[in-house]
Amino acid sequence: MPESQLATHTIKSHGAKVAKIHLHDWLILLLLIVIYVILNRIEPFHRFVGEWMLTDLRYPMKDNTVPSWALLIIAILLPLVVILAYYIKQKDIYDFHHAILGLLYSFLITAVITEVIKNGVGRPRPDFFWRCFPNGKGVFDPITSDVMCTGDKSVIKEGYKSFPSGHASGSFAGLTFLAWYLSGKIKVFDRKGHVAKLCIVFLPILMAAMVAVSRVDDYWHHWQDVFAGGLIGTIIASFCYLQFFPPPYDADGWGPYAYFHMLAESQNGAEVPSTTNNDIISPSQPGEMHINNKSVTILLEVITGIRILYLWITKCKEARTLI
Repeated sequence: MPESQLATHTIKSHGAKVAKIHLHDWLILLLLIVIYVILNRIEPFHRFVGEWMLTDLRYPMKDNTVPSWALLIIAILLPLVVILAYYIKQKDIYDFHHAILGLLYSFLITAVITEVIKNGVGRPRPDFFWRCFPNGKGVFDPITSDVMCTGDKSVIKEGYKSFPSGHASGSFAGLTFLAWYLSGKIKVFDRKGHVAKLCIVFLPILMAAMVAVSRVDDYWHHWQDVFAGGLIGTIIASFCYLQFFPPPYDADGWGPYAYFHMLAESQNGAEVPSTTNNDIISPSQPGEMHINNKSVTILLEVITGIRILYLWITKCKEARTLI
C-alpha cells in the first residue's frame, strides 16, 4: 500500500475523531501515573543487611551522571521529536497519535512494573553503607546483626531500591520503542541490504545501553540491576509497539494498524473495529453506549486493583512492625 496516501489525514481533519475513540486509553495513562506516584511513596522492603554483607556495599556515594530529568529527555522527549518530525513530513494523525500513545504506554507500564519490583525486592544499592551510616560508623542490632541506620530516612529509603534499575528500564522502554519506530519508517527489512539503516536503528539502543552503564559507574546499581531493567524495558517497548504497528518486516510495516483500518472503512463504506481496541467502533454508531460502559468498567477494575495493592502493602508493613 503506497505510503504517499498518508498526506490526507491531519490533526485538524481527523484529530478530534481519533482522540475521542481512544479517550479511555488516555484515561488509563493518567491512572498509570497515579499508580506510579503511589508506589514511589511506599516504603520498600528492608532486606536484612548484616555487617559481613557490607563489604560489597561500601562504594562511595556519587551524583547521577544521568539525572532523572535527563532520563525523561532521552527516553520520552527525543522519541517525541522524531515522531513529530515524521508527522510534519507526512501529516498522518493516525501514525502521530498511535506512536505517542505507544511510547507513553511503554514508558509508564515499565515505570510501574519497575517500581513494584523495587519495593518488593528491597535490594540495597552498592553505596548503601554510606547512606545508612553517613558518619562511617556502623551500628548493628545486637540480636539479629541487622543494620540500624542513622542516616536520613529518604536517603536510606532510596538505598533499598537497587533492583531493577529504573534508569535502565526507562531508557530502554523509550529508546527501544524509537528503534522499532525507525525500523518501520526507514524500512530496514526491505531486503536491499542497506547496513546504514541498521546503524541508525541501533543508535537508540546504544544510547539506552550507555545510560544503563552509567548507573553502574555511579555506584547506584549492581550490574544485575541494569541488566534486568534493560530487559524489562525492551520487552514492554516491543509489546507496546506491536500493539499499534505491524512488525517492521511486514509489507505494511511503515504505518499503524489504525491507518489501514481507516482505509478499509472508507473503501468498503462500513465501519471496521480498530485493531488496537477491538471493542471500539465509530462514536456515531449505536454501540457508543457499550463502548463507554466498557471503558468505565476497565477504569473501575484498575481502581479496585490499586485499592487491593494498597491494602496488601499496608498489611505487610503492619506485619513487619509486629515482628
